[in-house]
Amino acid sequence: MIKGAQLYEGKAKKVFATDDPDLLIVSYKDDATAFNGLKRGTVAGKGAINNRMSNALMQRLQQRGIPTHFVQELNDRETLVRRVDIVPLEVIVRNLAAGSFAKHYGVEEGRVLQTPTVEFSYKNDALGDPLMNASHAVALGLATPQEIDTIQTYALRINEELRAFWRTCGVTLVDFKLEFGRLRNGAIVLADEISPDTCRFWDSETGEKLDKDRFRRDLGGVEEAYREIMRRLTARL
Repeated sequence: MIKGAQLYEGKAKKVFATDDPDLLIVSYKDDATAFNGLKRGTVAGKGAINNRMSNALMQRLQQRGIPTHFVQELNDRETLVRRVDIVPLEVIVRNLAAGSFAKHYGVEEGRVLQTPTVEFSYKNDALGDPLMNASHAVALGLATPQEIDTIQTYALRINEELRAFWRTCGVTLVDFKLEFGRLRNGAIVLADEISPDTCRFWDSETGEKLDKDRFRRDLGGVEEAYREIMRRLTARL
């Protein structure tokens, strides 16, 4: 596989072409951002951890019938993925109240929700990724009703699988963000990443945060938290 020109650079990743038009290389960076890029920093080793964790979890999900863009891990920071057309929706699954959910609805952080929730945000940094419902997404042509149904079904199945897995690691999966994409044939697959950048991980006993909230909230120990969550993942694989 030949690595070609850089096609895109985001907050946490770079994307490169390959000699196969249906395949891309994703390269993970150590850059850290929060609040739509208003806060910036670096977390040493983050790129390698996010790459390896995402790949391990996506392979686990694929084995359980959930299609993803993952093809092959190339090295610590780079992964070969299938080219997709990203559906411009951030899909957030919540099991406990935290972050913006707790703030918007006036509930205490850590409250266990009676049922997992799935919410959508319009993936648009300039607008601040506003919340939207399924009707809005369909009305704006961002996704079809069938795609929305598929995405919601996959999101809840992913939640079941990941909650069960992290429970064996002594970790509570509080909430997480997913992104989905369309293959050339129109099939919906899980894309982007699953990592401490996109998930809230709390130690099941102490409630200690093991994710990017340590960076967002200036709690310190960011690198240590990323290494610890990766250690727990590796121990269970």
